[in-house]
Amino acid sequence: MAAYSLQTSPQPTRLGFVGDHLIAPHSDSCFRSISFSSQFHTLSLKSLEAKRGPQSNRSSVVVRAEKSFEQMELDTSLSPRVNSVKPSKTVAITDLATSLVQAGVPVIRLAAGEPDFGTPTVIAEAAKKAIDEGYTKYTPNAGTLELRTAICHKLKEENGISYTPDQIVVSNGAKQSILQAVLAVCSPGDEVIIPAPFWVSYPEMARLADATPVIIPAPISENFLLDPKLLESKLTEKSRLLILCSPSNPTGSVYPRELLEEIARVVAKHPRLLVLSDEIYEHIIYEPAVHTSFASLPGMWERTLTVNGFSKAFAMTGWRVGYIAGPKHFVAACGKIQSQSTSGACSVSQKAAVAALGLGYAGGEAVSAMVKAFRERRDFLVKSFGELDGVRISEPQGAFYLFLDFSSYYGAKAEGFGIIKDSESLCRYLLDKGQVALVPGDAFGDDTCIRISYAASLKTLQDAVENIKKALIALKRTIPV
Repeated sequence: MAAYSLQTSPQPTRLGFVGDHLIAPHSDSCFRSISFSSQFHTLSLKSLEAKRGPQSNRSSVVVRAEKSFEQMELDTSLSPRVNSVKPSKTVAITDLATSLVQAGVPVIRLAAGEPDFGTPTVIAEAAKKAIDEGYTKYTPNAGTLELRTAICHKLKEENGISYTPDQIVVSNGAKQSILQAVLAVCSPGDEVIIPAPFWVSYPEMARLADATPVIIPAPISENFLLDPKLLESKLTEKSRLLILCSPSNPTGSVYPRELLEEIARVVAKHPRLLVLSDEIYEHIIYEPAVHTSFASLPGMWERTLTVNGFSKAFAMTGWRVGYIAGPKHFVAACGKIQSQSTSGACSVSQKAAVAALGLGYAGGEAVSAMVKAFRERRDFLVKSFGELDGVRISEPQGAFYLFLDFSSYYGAKAEGFGIIKDSESLCRYLLDKGQVALVPGDAFGDDTCIRISYAASLKTLQDAVENIKKALIALKRTIPV
């Protein structure tokens, strides 16, 4: 039986908590208090409020709880969907390397996929002008008509694929465009077909959509290119989306048109199967390689979602502008997701993107100068690592990554470190002994390799190679014969 005493206050009061008590301000001479023998968490605040009539007084309440809040355990569980997602190793290693540098450790950072060049001046000036002219308000969710029209022109002139502005959605980077596409077209239980090595986020995006990533190996012996026959053997009635990236992150491989046509013939046999073509590195390509957009192939426009952006070719990683192009039905679904998440991309960045597309075919001289530098760096690394025993190389035809097979070093015991078991332990060893930050291949679905980004100056790469060689030579001597 609960015991209580009651007094009333002539003034309205508010409820609040102090320690284990539910209280309200009151005068020294007039207050209301109620004590209960039952546990406090069974009470409702509404049950303690008295409705005030025309002539009634509002009462203050003091409740003494026998159970302390400190004894109540908060539910900190996360959703199964989030728990199924792995954190990005490229981001984790980049953050670790940055922390070491800030702590005074001279780490050479070759993990991030970010050009070391500044954004071309013309692009930056367009952004400054936009700010000066007050172009700082919300834009349409799908992007400005000016930018979407410019993207349509670019895709027609450079890629041979035709779209109208309502078939384009501009997002906060190509990564958002890809995620929205996966969410838009995949249902729980659908399969997303991903050739390995793959960009680290593809499988996790599939999991976020409650879809199942199906990984198909494309080994270094095949120059990391998908075998159409192997693809055909893996397709089922659940297959919904095939993701292709050319030029590739992490390998730099470029799909020749003939191979893409073979893949297209396989795709055409499966009415549920769509293709997401990630073309973010299209302009960073080395002759004689030629980029082909998958949507330009016969019969593929209707089932292809083309993703591109400005981060890589135009050195605009921080501007966060990407886009998707495709049939209106699918693209509108992507726009619907965006409208309920981030809304439209930054207004100033969109003005900068228009300026980038105005630089000329394939980015004009500004982009070609960067590509020339990337090629020089690639050639230096291929030659340098080719001099090391046990390192297998597939020479990249695009992007700015080298994906090297170092598996011959697995099994070695490093003094003061331990056994090199896999790509992750090798990268930890090279960070520890060589002070070079690289990304283990297991993050990309191929544990035999590690990824080196050559989006860094030639001098930085020369220093990195020297450090890596010293560390590997010491390691090679310990490998059992």
